[in-house]
Amino acid sequence: MRGERWRRVASQVGRSVAVWAVSTLTMLVLAGILPDFRLRSADGDSATDIAVKAAFGAGAFGLLSAVVWPLLVRLLLLVPALVLGLLVFFLNGALLLLALRLDPGERGTAAPETAVVVAAVMSAVASATGAALAVRDDDAYRRRLYRLSDRRRRSGPPCPSTPGTVFLQLDGVGHDVLLDAVAKGLMPTVARWLGIGDGARTTHRLTPWRTDWSSQTGASQLGILHGSNHDVPAFRWYEKDTREVVVCNRPTSAAELQRRAAGYAGHDGLLAVDGASRGNLFSGGAGQQALVLSIAGRRSRENRSRAGYFAYFSDPANAVRTALSFVAEVGREIGQSTRTRLGKQRPRVSRGGLYPLVRAFATVVERDVVVAAVTGDMLAGRTAVYADLVAYDEVAHHSGPASRDAQKVLERLDRSLALIENVAEHAPRPYRIVVLSDHGQSPGETFRSRYGLTLGDLVRAGCGLPVPRRAERTRSGAEARAAVRAALRIPVEESGERHRPTRRSEPIVLASGNLGLVSFPDVTHRMSKEEIDARHPALLPTLANHPGIGFLLVRSDEHGGVVLGAYGAEIPLADLDDNPGPLAPFDPGAADAVRRTHSFPHTADIMVNSFHDPADGEVLAFEEQIGSHGGLGGEQGKPFLLSPLGFSPPVDEGEELVGAEHVHRVLRRWMRESDGPQVPLESSEERAA
Repeated sequence: MRGERWRRVASQVGRSVAVWAVSTLTMLVLAGILPDFRLRSADGDSATDIAVKAAFGAGAFGLLSAVVWPLLVRLLLLVPALVLGLLVFFLNGALLLLALRLDPGERGTAAPETAVVVAAVMSAVASATGAALAVRDDDAYRRRLYRLSDRRRRSGPPCPSTPGTVFLQLDGVGHDVLLDAVAKGLMPTVARWLGIGDGARTTHRLTPWRTDWSSQTGASQLGILHGSNHDVPAFRWYEKDTREVVVCNRPTSAAELQRRAAGYAGHDGLLAVDGASRGNLFSGGAGQQALVLSIAGRRSRENRSRAGYFAYFSDPANAVRTALSFVAEVGREIGQSTRTRLGKQRPRVSRGGLYPLVRAFATVVERDVVVAAVTGDMLAGRTAVYADLVAYDEVAHHSGPASRDAQKVLERLDRSLALIENVAEHAPRPYRIVVLSDHGQSPGETFRSRYGLTLGDLVRAGCGLPVPRRAERTRSGAEARAAVRAALRIPVEESGERHRPTRRSEPIVLASGNLGLVSFPDVTHRMSKEEIDARHPALLPTLANHPGIGFLLVRSDEHGGVVLGAYGAEIPLADLDDNPGPLAPFDPGAADAVRRTHSFPHTADIMVNSFHDPADGEVLAFEEQIGSHGGLGGEQGKPFLLSPLGFSPPVDEGEELVGAEHVHRVLRRWMRESDGPQVPLESSEERAA
């Protein structure tokens, strides 16, 4: 035992010396290359003196980075996250200048802008060297995890011996997309869990599930975390009683939806007891929260939405590596979009403006910070952790669900799963890892690119209103944009979304992927088909007979609710099982999903679902996305649930897992099986009774 301990100490010292030597050599090379960086006096020094100064400077820089940097980052937690990422370079440069000033002999000099470059290069080289040496030492990473775990145990209360659960949400990854990625060798960790490959032992089962009509993160994650997504008809919708548009990725809306769900379900959420919520739209009732949108709008001591950044940026090498990866991802996106445009690839959407920065945030910064937060939660022994990784969803919206760009993201996400699995082996309690998605994505052109007008233009034409010559672009519903704005503390209230109806108010047309919503704000109740026909006789026929539209849902005075389609099709909701009519091309369960949405208090006057081609799964997005979700049709409504075999099957054989609320009940049952947090079983109505 003592010999093993000494070998470990010697190995650690050897790695430290090696990193120091490489850093010294890097500083010497940079001093020879950069004209504004000098290690010798104006009169010149001997080679020995210069080497000693480089060694001292490299050592002082490394020591300052290890001691001072974590304190600086904690002080800068009040700074917006992306601004902190930019400050990484300047703070590193300041530390280098300080290190050069500490030389007891003649001091080296460097211009401030040169110091930034030198510090960044030295941090990256030191990080790469340490990582390479750790790889060569098979036990290095394992020992580091043990040390972190022991430190957490000593600083915190005793950890229970019962298993904890980590729920990892791969945003937007459909069931079939996951299987395809496994078959192509893009996700070896998932393949191993499924028993695919030589010598692999099956540890997990893969179960598809079916979303509600609103197949998007707001509805799905609210139902999964809080047990209710009642009255969430879309990603964005107009509420006549408040005269406002609710948007799922707007902090104020997310907070209100979370409050409503908790009241309707009768409990705080899946993570209410010793839980952590990371990178989500909603908290799930967790006490530990980082990058959670529903609390991003608060300004209080309890707002810990940016606290998760500390776990990653406290290491200067990590901070520099993430910043460099961010820049590389921006360059990668610009190159990929340029090739797409020059090659005249179809379909395609605009990927300019701030999108390269948004993509880099989602695929690099958000991923790294969330994974770091999850590993910290596991080493702290938390009972339940739920984290959302939005990288694939953001890229697939603009590049396509099956594109090479999106597949590369799946490869990187699989590496994140492997890292979390490794951490689980060294956590103070056993962990079971559940991987799931909130929806899939369906490919297809945008409605605007195929027909030259937006859904709003078509509605205006049906109402006899003038249509602008130049069609306006619809807003994107991608979650990463709101996450970036929240990180920067930029208000995400979308202009034009607060309406004060007038006597002759025009219809409000909103998009949620391939689901459209039409509301008449000057009518305080949900209008019926008869009322709409009396007011705008051409509107419903114009919409129902358009080739880009699959079906409409409207209230009916005669039948309660009807589905409208082309050629005068009008099917009462009660008859859809026997006569699906316009719903025939859509997935099984479409009728139930439509009937459920019809019962919501805030369902729009007209619900519009786009055309769907079952042969290739294509839909037509009413937003500017070639990979979309939000309505019915194709892979968007078929996410997955990947669970350990130690848990009971999600559903009995022959049954289907339908709806986010059903998924919540399954996850809650699994946590009871692990003696995890107990949330109330009864609804608020049952409790009142």
